[in-house]
Amino acid sequence: MSSHDPKTSHEQVPAGMAMPNEDVLSGAENAPDDAASYIAPVSRHAATMGDPNAKAILEVKDLKMYFPVKSSGIIRRTIGHVQAVDGVSFQVPAGGSLGLVGESGCGKSTTGRLITRLYEPTAGTINFDGQDISKTSARGLKPLRREIQMIFQDPYTSLNPRHSVGSIIGAPLEIHNILPKKQILPRVQELLEIVGLNPEHYNRYPHEFSGGQRQRIGIARALTLQPKLLVADEPVSALDVSIQAQVINLLQDLQDEFGIAFLFVAHDLAVVRHFCPEVAVMYLGKIVEIADRETLYNRPNHPYTQALLSAVPDVKQAAIGGRRERIRLEGDVPSPINPPSGCRFRTRCPLAQEICARVEPPLLQIGKRHKVACHFAGELGKHPDKPVTAGLLGVDDSGTPDPGASPSVDVGNEPGFADTWFDLERRTMASA
Repeated sequence: MSSHDPKTSHEQVPAGMAMPNEDVLSGAENAPDDAASYIAPVSRHAATMGDPNAKAILEVKDLKMYFPVKSSGIIRRTIGHVQAVDGVSFQVPAGGSLGLVGESGCGKSTTGRLITRLYEPTAGTINFDGQDISKTSARGLKPLRREIQMIFQDPYTSLNPRHSVGSIIGAPLEIHNILPKKQILPRVQELLEIVGLNPEHYNRYPHEFSGGQRQRIGIARALTLQPKLLVADEPVSALDVSIQAQVINLLQDLQDEFGIAFLFVAHDLAVVRHFCPEVAVMYLGKIVEIADRETLYNRPNHPYTQALLSAVPDVKQAAIGGRRERIRLEGDVPSPINPPSGCRFRTRCPLAQEICARVEPPLLQIGKRHKVACHFAGELGKHPDKPVTAGLLGVDDSGTPDPGASPSVDVGNEPGFADTWFDLERRTMASA
């Protein structure tokens, strides 16, 4: 395994810090004039590119996680369930990245913990490298821990303050009997060097490091067993902007060097755009839109995605004066204990009609690499007046079952993308 020269690590070279006139992550002069064109300053690292033909290393289908709600008193009964994740399906390609974004509480972090089996799913399947691990026992999961690792959101609480850095990073090697005990320390020092830290600091404790350095320690720990998949749960949200840039650059370098696949959970749309060629948007436990990067950011079709992108600062718009129109959603996010019937976004959606309350919209593929769950899917300002899904679902425009129609077999919640899709303009099936 190759290592990086500590003299050229991001934290020791002033050039790693962006100057005021440097480009943003993907290059300011090439950034499109859209809702996600603002990104934190960083040294020149091109946006991560993906291979649409890569084989999926992770396939999640109809994944659910319901947390029971107990009554108070001596005899505690289950009186409801928090539907944190409810029927999520997606794929992560080998060596690629999928971004998972949405408001706080939408279920994206819970999804990440389900993938790593820190939670046992209520229902659904998690197919990793050809094996369903959704119901695997604790003993059966031990060898899989070498293949799937997690970078936790908070670098302050994810490291044991009583253990030295060498002990934290070396523990997986000892638990899985990867190396003899005398070879663990050299391996730990090598990992510290890879993530841009001084290898001689293995005997220090977490409180002696900065936030960015602690996150690098967490990354080193996740890399110890050379996993095939990393679940990165808000890996830069707790860090300063300049440190965020360094950590993102580091993750890109590690992905290029070791071919690691990422499920990148975040709420920062600009960082996700730079790191993930494919992005999924979650709302109240469900994926409402998933597409390749350019399609999702330039031509979103779900009203929630459009509102989410409108909230991102746009430095280009600010430079020429004026402000982009902000889409403001009315009302609060419903409780996941008692979500709305039909479409979960309908209580805050300006497009909602009667069918939205009666029928849940399917995650319908509307392009080569684009899916959306909305009865009135369309680009901003071009949403149809009548539901585009009525004929496919065998209902009329109000959501009442149509005796003379039958649901289409092409409508479903399958992970990945098919070779055919529903053309919104022509209202017919299309293919490449």
